Amino acid sequence: MNIHIDENNREPKYKQLIKSIEKAILNGDYKRGDVLPSINSVKSRFSISRDTVLLAYGNLKLRGIIQSVPGKGYYVKTENVSTKERVFLLFDEFNSFKEDLYNSFLRNLEEGVEVDIYFHHFNTTIFSKLIFDNIGVYNSYVIMPANLQDTNLVIEKLPADSVYILDQTQKELSRYPCVVQNFKEDINFGLTESIQQLEKYKKLVFVYLKEKQPKELLKGFKKFCKTHQFEYEIIRSLDEKEMTKGDVYLIPDDRTLIRLIKKIKDKKFVIADDIGIISYNDTLLKEIVEGGITTISTDFNKMGENLANMIMKKERKKINNPCRLVERNSL
Repeated sequence: MNIHIDENNREPKYKQLIKSIEKAILNGDYKRGDVLPSINSVKSRFSISRDTVLLAYGNLKLRGIIQSVPGKGYYVKTENVSTKERVFLLFDEFNSFKEDLYNSFLRNLEEGVEVDIYFHHFNTTIFSKLIFDNIGVYNSYVIMPANLQDTNLVIEKLPADSVYILDQTQKELSRYPCVVQNFKEDINFGLTESIQQLEKYKKLVFVYLKEKQPKELLKGFKKFCKTHQFEYEIIRSLDEKEMTKGDVYLIPDDRTLIRLIKKIKDKKFVIADDIGIISYNDTLLKEIVEGGITTISTDFNKMGENLANMIMKKERKKINNPCRLVERNSL
């Protein structure tokens, strides 16, 4: 058997298998059309699990280096092992600021890296299926768990050294490298920076949908209001509250922002004078609409850059992405 695993090597055994087979092909030990050792024989030879062998063979198969013939086994398909790295990118949803993140990520990857993007839309079943269907298919797995429950039980099925957490993490996922927002501190910072403008208003109204918004965002909002003794209200949608002069709205999503602006106009109110607006996550739209909307936002371009650099350099870091307040005419 021209495959080797070093028990003293701390690199995962499935990766050792991949590299060993690649080396054997390059050395001419296996040529195109040659059959590889069976999964059971490799499993027995190195006392490893069947899943470990399947993970290695699955990676080589996906990259087009080997192929499987039902009932016969795995064969060498090509002697060219210099194939591209592939990245699995799982977003919660797609919007304008996630597009900035995605484009920045692509720009900062090395040439030839392939990225496939998927969306779970805050649905646990879809989240699980997308990951289970792609185990062993990619070199790296970038995952936005959002606020879904028990994501660690699904993510732990992936090779731990290939997983990166993005945007929002959970304590159960603390073992993985990440580029994330510190939602609690970021929103507290942004509101504190705008405190002089906020003092002109009577009440802070947070439109918060717990199914989609991070829990830490709500905690940071409450922390600010209690620390600075601001009257506040938390609602799920604009329909739950009659708009009154002196309200300042904190809006986490763009759809609600547009509805709020329309509602202000319908009431003949004036933005900033009668009703204040702070939106979460900056976009080009918010720079232009109604003379500019004040935002609290992480730097999504920096987030994409940090993530790409971490993957390319195989680093295992935990990065809190920077946040800023962008003051415009809506306060």
